[in-house]
Amino acid sequence: MLAELQCGDPDRGDRALAAAMAEFQFTAASEDPAAGQVMAAWPARFWSLLLAHPELRNHAPVRVELSATDRLASLGSGPRAALLLSLAASLEQDAAAEVMGVASGSYELAVRRALAQLSGSEDQAALASQWRRLREQVHHRIKNLPAGRQRFLAEARAEALAGGGIEAGSIAMPEPLPASGRPRWLVPALWGLLALCAIAFVATFFGDALLRRLAGPEEGEVWSGSLQAGEEPASRYGRQLEVLTHRDFELLADPDGMAEAGQLGFHSWLAAQGVSAATPGAGPGLARGDMQAAARGGAAAAGDAPAGEHVETDHEPH
Repeated sequence: MLAELQCGDPDRGDRALAAAMAEFQFTAASEDPAAGQVMAAWPARFWSLLLAHPELRNHAPVRVELSATDRLASLGSGPRAALLLSLAASLEQDAAAEVMGVASGSYELAVRRALAQLSGSEDQAALASQWRRLREQVHHRIKNLPAGRQRFLAEARAEALAGGGIEAGSIAMPEPLPASGRPRWLVPALWGLLALCAIAFVATFFGDALLRRLAGPEEGEVWSGSLQAGEEPASRYGRQLEVLTHRDFELLADPDGMAEAGQLGFHSWLAAQGVSAATPGAGPGLARGDMQAAARGGAAAAGDAPAGEHVETDHEPH
């Protein structure tokens, strides 16, 4: 499973694993197992040999990311291998660091950065959650390995122990393997054709009714339908907002000014009549005697009435 997820292709991963087992057996068989620490170094040597295989250098692109393990394609080869050594190979941190030839702290940092890239967060809870999802999915893949692949791997291991080699294509796999040379447009095109076939099949039953519906009512025919009840508005304007947004808000905020504005017509009428009043703009009118003198063409001018004589204008109350 480490080889499959590292390259993104189970067929390539199985070929790399078969070759790594055969090569490892060839080198280990020449060593003396009784020598000190020889067998203790075998696990790290085997995993290093597998990760260095050319089949695992590049990752096949993932068309649709359906699970957390599919997102491993977005990682670089190094961070992806660091995660898989712990998740798939179940190596401890020091052992995994030895396989990659780095310090233990550097390995831990690589795993942390890979998890942060997959989860999109540096938060410790997000990293832990991403780790759990990956571990569950990797272990599920391992436990549910198809019988054909299990048989192939068993025969590859037996062949390697016997000192021979095995080709991944020599055993028929029960499930079809993805073709690396398949055009990217092929799958969408097939789905599109399937959708067209389904539409054509439905049209054989409802074609006439659908055409009549699209054509609309005939001449003189009326179609009617009931509308659904309208939904309540998400919010309503209050009285306070109504006042604040009123175009005459400045006047509404000045009651005295509003009262004066309400009497503007009356004051304008007084000013037009020439009534002497305290209202600004209203000047004194002509006395009645002055008006009579002016009518007779006398020499008396407006405002020349004898002193002490009481006069009234034509527009003042009598």
